[in-house]
Amino acid sequence: MDCSRARALVRRFCAGEEDWVDSRTIYVGHKEPPPGAEAYIPQRYPDNRIVSSKYTFWNFIPKNLFEQFRRIANFYFLIIFLVQLIIDTPTSPVTSGLPLFFVITVTAIKQGYEDWLRHKADNAMNQCPVHFIQHGKLVRKQSRKLRVGDIVMVKENETFPCDLIFLSSNRGDGTCHVTTASLDGESSHKTHYAIQDTKGFHTEEDIDALHATIECEQPQPDLYKFVGRINVYSNLSDPVVRPLGSENLLLRGATLKNTERIFGVAIYTGMETKMALNYQSKSQKRSAVEKSMNVFLVVYLCILISKALVNTVLKYVWQSEPFRDEPWYNQKTESERQRNLFLRAFTDFLAFMVLFNYIIPVSMYVTVEMQKFLGSYFITWDEDMFDEETGEGPLVNTSDLNEELGQVEYIFTDKTGTLTENNMAFKECCIEGHVYVPHVICNGQVLPDSSGIDMIDSSPGVSSREREELFFRALCLCHTVQVKDEDHVDGPRKSPDSGKSCIYISSSPDEVALVEGVQRLGFTYLRLKDSYMEILNRNGDIERFELLEVLSFDSVRRRMSVIVRSTAGEIYLFCKGADSSIFPRVIEGKVDQIRSRVERNAVEGLRTLCVAYKRLIPEEYEGVCGLLQAAKVALQDREKKLAEAYEQIEKDLILLGATAVEDRLQEKAADTIEALQKAGIKVWVLTGDKMETAAATCYACRLFRRGTQLLELTTKRIEEQSLHDVLFELSKTVLRCSGSLTRDHFSGLSTDMHDYGLIIDGAALSLIMKPREDGSSANYRELFLDICRNCSAVLCCRMAPLQKAQIVKLIKFSKEHPITLAIGDGANDVSMILEAHVGIGVIGKEGRQAARNSDYAIPKFKHLKKMLLVHGHFYYIRISELVQYFFYKNVCFIFPQFLYQFFCGFSQQTLYDTAYLTLYNISFTSLPILLYSLMEQHVGVDVLKRDPSLYRDIAKNALLRWRVFIYWTFLGVFDALVFFFGAYFMFENTTVTSNGQIMTTNSHMMFGNWTFGTLVFTVMVFTVTLKLALDTHYWTWINHFVIWGSLLFYVVFSLLWGGIIWPFLSYQRMYYVFIHMLSCGPAWLGILLLITVSLLPDILKKVLCRQLWPTATERTQNTHCPDSSPELAPAASLQSPGALGPRPTAALRDAPTRKVPCVLWRSEEYAVLLPTRASPVTVTVPAFCRDAPT
Repeated sequence: MDCSRARALVRRFCAGEEDWVDSRTIYVGHKEPPPGAEAYIPQRYPDNRIVSSKYTFWNFIPKNLFEQFRRIANFYFLIIFLVQLIIDTPTSPVTSGLPLFFVITVTAIKQGYEDWLRHKADNAMNQCPVHFIQHGKLVRKQSRKLRVGDIVMVKENETFPCDLIFLSSNRGDGTCHVTTASLDGESSHKTHYAIQDTKGFHTEEDIDALHATIECEQPQPDLYKFVGRINVYSNLSDPVVRPLGSENLLLRGATLKNTERIFGVAIYTGMETKMALNYQSKSQKRSAVEKSMNVFLVVYLCILISKALVNTVLKYVWQSEPFRDEPWYNQKTESERQRNLFLRAFTDFLAFMVLFNYIIPVSMYVTVEMQKFLGSYFITWDEDMFDEETGEGPLVNTSDLNEELGQVEYIFTDKTGTLTENNMAFKECCIEGHVYVPHVICNGQVLPDSSGIDMIDSSPGVSSREREELFFRALCLCHTVQVKDEDHVDGPRKSPDSGKSCIYISSSPDEVALVEGVQRLGFTYLRLKDSYMEILNRNGDIERFELLEVLSFDSVRRRMSVIVRSTAGEIYLFCKGADSSIFPRVIEGKVDQIRSRVERNAVEGLRTLCVAYKRLIPEEYEGVCGLLQAAKVALQDREKKLAEAYEQIEKDLILLGATAVEDRLQEKAADTIEALQKAGIKVWVLTGDKMETAAATCYACRLFRRGTQLLELTTKRIEEQSLHDVLFELSKTVLRCSGSLTRDHFSGLSTDMHDYGLIIDGAALSLIMKPREDGSSANYRELFLDICRNCSAVLCCRMAPLQKAQIVKLIKFSKEHPITLAIGDGANDVSMILEAHVGIGVIGKEGRQAARNSDYAIPKFKHLKKMLLVHGHFYYIRISELVQYFFYKNVCFIFPQFLYQFFCGFSQQTLYDTAYLTLYNISFTSLPILLYSLMEQHVGVDVLKRDPSLYRDIAKNALLRWRVFIYWTFLGVFDALVFFFGAYFMFENTTVTSNGQIMTTNSHMMFGNWTFGTLVFTVMVFTVTLKLALDTHYWTWINHFVIWGSLLFYVVFSLLWGGIIWPFLSYQRMYYVFIHMLSCGPAWLGILLLITVSLLPDILKKVLCRQLWPTATERTQNTHCPDSSPELAPAASLQSPGALGPRPTAALRDAPTRKVPCVLWRSEEYAVLLPTRASPVTVTVPAFCRDAPT
């Protein structure tokens, strides 16, 4: 019996702290461990194939059909099609089957093509060659054949084929540099470290002789977290155990840089790699327009069922008379007489459902999908949103939310890297109360060589001078900055000994700024070589410190530490971090002076860090090492144990000083926020920074104004009063002055109304969100929301990433259900980006995690202005018209069919020919509305940017409200009545000719049901197309071509369809009908008259409403000529010559101006355009200014 296996299982289940966890054991090189060690239990893992495709050749058709018919509309039309096949219906199954087949086929081709591209990409990735070691030799094979446990060799500039544990490199110090741009977008070089016991293995034979096992966690998608340990077996009986962390893990997709080659062992392969686990798609977001569209569809489905029920009942009422039920020319068979009455009624109900089913437009879904997909390119093509500095343009990760950009009511923005540049500049440092700056400004001249200038007191004494140098050494040593090597292939070749010519790289811009700042103050960090950090002091001497331990930074501790040993044998712990995390751990130092300087810098908007240290005696260091080692090798709760160890080590510190770093505001960030507020959008800033720093940034970007009264809901105030009292006091303050005027109507821009800004921190938010035993948490939330609604701006500071998402969720599900937008640039913003209705990532310096997880990505915050106020505005206007127009034209289409049943004994006779039924939504009326929904500009681009208040006209889904929906529906009903009864009265008086044909007496036109239906259909096609032409404001040659071309296509098709005997048709009831109808002069007059009468009410309504109750947009249209600059560059060539005339500048120059006693905008961008003499301007004044005296 094999006792070693039993021993292993007993040890795993009964070992206490390190008992069995969800982990895996990997045998390096597939070698069994030495005898007496842990039992060899081979495990099965997936191969290294990456599969990102959804379909295979065999399952594409059934799987794709299943997914498409999960959509309710497609399933509904499938049922209608099956009903037409099963029972005797008035229309051919082709009329429903062909549009459905078209929709399904187009969608399947699109999805199949996309999946074919994914298959190609997968094959290219899976078949790329990889070098691995087998029996001491280098062997080459395809990537897909890699297995867990294989030892792989990767050369410089190659991509890692799977997730590897780093064993060794050609470098003596066992390091390598990688870039993870394809994973998180960070192009900076990251340093990874080989295992201490294997970094000396440089040849294939050495690596092949390695006996080791790796225990690590099961695959999980977090790119920055890894827990494991390696057991290295040698001649000794007990293996050497080393901890493994993310610094030892090389991820699939990352690229090796500045390292000739490395060896690593595969631990995660194929779909278990971290890159593949991050392929998982985000939850589907649905726009407000899509929700409205589904509600309207339900309404029309109810109308459809009602029509079918009414006609079914009326049919049996009509047939209650025997001579109507069985006329002499249509006697029933015996089987028909014996059929069950209820079965006959149900069959007739289904037949009427089929007859009227066109009121629900199947083609609308295809048109909406095409409009969203094609319209999304307008953002990516926009040259104004391209950033030349970074070479980046906007990205559209989903086109399903285009119109949601025009409905945003709340914006939640990160501060660092979003509002600011995340480009840190070292400003000053405070040591023992003395302030030092890297250079001095004298008479306007910058003196870059001036360093260490004391700005407060006289020069420090000898003891202070020692503290000063210790502070500078701490900044040179306490970081994770890399120095570009002399043999760096991607950049300039500079020696690190050349002092100020060092090139520093770090994932944190703050660290680079600090190291460069202290370099200008006389201390230069040179390199990390063989675990020794080298610095160049003021005297030009190189000092070497052995790096013993690094206590990494995390967002909970908000600090980091290093333990180093000097050449004299002294051991130091240097710690830097946020003031809130350093001051409580300090027992010595000039805390008050440094605290006051930190607070002053925070008020000025500078980012501050405090620096402290303590000396460790060898005995203390041994205890620290044991504590850290025990935590590092733990597989279970490693992070918790490390945090507890760090807490014990980082205490009893001596405060040295503080640093101040400036993060400059992004270009036009203030203008963008001001424009968004004028558009009626509330802007909230969510940041992890301290309150004073964040508040200063909010003032700089004009979120808070000079007259804004700041209300604080912070931990400090809650400690003085209870949360209940603070909330009620703030509520009384804001509600007392708000009165009946809702702050949404002016967004804090009025000088007459009191302007409030709220500041809340993370701890206070936790108290508000925390559920209480008495259930009062909900009341606190509502009270908090009431306060926020009456504040023009809100600042949330000291926020954890999940708290940002909590804030967004709180507003998102409040009783108003506002549309929210979250924008950020870092991994800590991903949670709120995913939570908001629309998530926007800024392609910044903190990587591309935010951009990858967002719905849209932009290079700079300033581009948000055009994305919302222009693109969002246009998208919403276009798709709302598309949805309403589709329902309108289908009411026009099917209501005459409903009326016709009253004149044909409810016999389910169709009014239109089968070809017309099939092609109405596919060909005759589809292209004009598609082009309209892609190119319409009801006002010009420059006008939308210049007047952000126009955004309010479309807020809260204004164009898809019930009032607008009912108007479009009744307009369709009115037009249908005109079509039907207008044609009916034309055919009212008829006579029978000598050859048995029926002819109208007033028009001498051949009469018949197909002639009648064709006349109604002709008037209808022209009316709905001309209705769209009347709604079009932005004309291009494409609009002209499509609108008039569609009408021409209908005429040509009707002439050919009825003018030729088609051999594939068994019957041809439309033969010569259309030609004969057009040969009659009164028919032309009737068509023109009916079209005019149909369009007249809509024209009158537009004229009267524009004159009597104009919206802000309509006043702007009356004031300004249509903008001559199209939405994007490619559309410039589409403009019709002469359609948009230039405005005369002379008239503008000489025109008299009017004084408006209202708000004076401080930005020149919003200056009022002067009127021309020819067309006087209508000045729009906010509601609260209209009664002001002139």
